[in-house]
Amino acid sequence: MTYEIPSVRPASYDKKVGLVLQGGGALGSYQAGVYEALVASEYLPDWVAGISVGAINAAIIAGNAPEHRVQSLRSFWEAITTSTILWPPAPAGLPAEWQHRASALSALMLGQRGFFTPRPPQDWFSSDKCVSYYETSVLKRTLERLVDFDRINDTKDMRLSLGAVNVRTGHFAYFDSEEITIRPEHIMASGALPPGFPPVEIDGEQYWDGGLLSNTPLQYMVDYYPRRSRLVFQVDLFPAHGRVPTNLDEVHEREKDIRYSSRTMMSTNSLREKHDVRHAINELHKLLPTDLANTEQAKRLYEHGCVTQMDIVQLIYRPIEPQGALKDFEFSRSTMEARWQQGVSDARSTLDVSPWIAPMPPDIGVRVFDVAHDILAGDRRSAN
Repeated sequence: MTYEIPSVRPASYDKKVGLVLQGGGALGSYQAGVYEALVASEYLPDWVAGISVGAINAAIIAGNAPEHRVQSLRSFWEAITTSTILWPPAPAGLPAEWQHRASALSALMLGQRGFFTPRPPQDWFSSDKCVSYYETSVLKRTLERLVDFDRINDTKDMRLSLGAVNVRTGHFAYFDSEEITIRPEHIMASGALPPGFPPVEIDGEQYWDGGLLSNTPLQYMVDYYPRRSRLVFQVDLFPAHGRVPTNLDEVHEREKDIRYSSRTMMSTNSLREKHDVRHAINELHKLLPTDLANTEQAKRLYEHGCVTQMDIVQLIYRPIEPQGALKDFEFSRSTMEARWQQGVSDARSTLDVSPWIAPMPPDIGVRVFDVAHDILAGDRRSAN
């Protein structure tokens, strides 16, 4: 697909803007880079939804004044990628592959400052305490330092939604600032991935990471009633496309990419099909004779129709080289910076062409764009 460089956002393009941030641990600095690029654009979101590390980034965005959001994101990512005395940075001359492994091993053994810490040895002698390998109490202090919860719960500036799973029922739950008062526990619950992190208790129920059921909050944002037309930037941290692995570490990395990206693809495709059906119902109802349109059956069908139109822009972290199966535990400062800058670059390239500005065909309800993928595919065709 080829794109023409558009002018500024036309006044006729009046869709509200949403940002959905998915889970992926240390890969989440890519999302911060994407947001940095959005801040300088004409597409500032008024609603941000997140799961797991995406919930943390989302809460920092919603919980700060607009002029402080990028700096607060940077404060978080610099704080949790600070090297410890026990485990200094890997030597500069070490191959990148081994630097990644050393950093991931450090996180697994020692935890990550301001994020999670290994359980103390005495916990392993008490069966009622060992429900996870790490503790996350330090994350609560980090969130309380970087997030203004009064601002989040005001909701005038930005809406925040966080996805989690009820451990007892297995049902998905969304904590929405328009419906409840958001606290640090709601953010921590969204990122409580077992067995690494413990469940978080909220109002008598235990919650785990929402990524257990769905790694994207896209459907919640688009389906929320009453609906309105939206431009949604969906930031994914695991690529569906990738090269064939050549060793076991690459096998594990590729398996993880496919496992998480497939959930996102299924959710996005299902949403597109469902919303197109809603449009078809609405168009069909217009063609019905009055006596048929007034029947109970036709009225019930019409209730499922919809006239809103959605543009979904996919921004997917696609590293050039394999990063290993533990890449989501790789918290080195240099890797964090590289991921952040790739997020900035990918988002700017996407904003430069803004394909969603093109008129939307009346017979469809959802368009999906992946500009970075289309540009890469075009470069490959040109090279051949």
